[in-house]
Amino acid sequence: MKKIILTITSVLVLAACAKKESSDNLQITGNIKGLKNGTLYIQRYNDSALVIIDTINIDGKSNFESSINIDSPEMLYLYLDRGVTNSLDNNILFFAEPGKINIQTELDSYLSSAKITGSKNQEIYEEYKKLASKFNDENLDLIEAKFYATKFQNISKLDSINNKIEQNTKRRYLYTANFALNHKDAEASPYIVLSEIHDINLKYLDTIQKTMSKKVGQSLYGKKLTNYVIEIKNKNK
Repeated sequence: MKKIILTITSVLVLAACAKKESSDNLQITGNIKGLKNGTLYIQRYNDSALVIIDTINIDGKSNFESSINIDSPEMLYLYLDRGVTNSLDNNILFFAEPGKINIQTELDSYLSSAKITGSKNQEIYEEYKKLASKFNDENLDLIEAKFYATKFQNISKLDSINNKIEQNTKRRYLYTANFALNHKDAEASPYIVLSEIHDINLKYLDTIQKTMSKKVGQSLYGKKLTNYVIEIKNKNK
């Protein structure tokens, strides 16, 4: 009788484990070169706060892995607790989607060395950031020029710089809007819109929202963009 009970218990335990494994649709693997000890946290934003969804303890080996479940492609964060400071340099953003994702980086350059593979949305997001960085670099140069024009009270030059800053911002916004329209089948597009140009003119937001594919429209950020557009329209009534 005891053997029968033990057998049934074992079967139930194995079934429970199998059920958990089958519910995890995202496998994350990676390596942090140079890391021997520490703790990794996989986090997501929930109601404007980062929430831990998995914890990985590093003890001697720099490789790590995790299996989690996500309902829709979304931006997650791989936070490294060095036991020193809570710095933004300790947080790698990666666009997660069901499947297998690999993250390779180094301890001394945790953020800048990060290489993320296995996610189409990550590739699209990186493509956008690479091109958008040109606008950011130009803006930094203009801000520096504005600082010196203000310091030496060069009014005519200051007006010219302010106009250039305004034009550069408009170009960045239009570029981002066009990028989203050209990638209407990617869940990264509504995320980029919400995080980069949420205050653009409503006509652009409305066009982007209506152009999203059905799949993207039903995704996490697709729904957020739709609700955001509805909210703005209601405020404007």
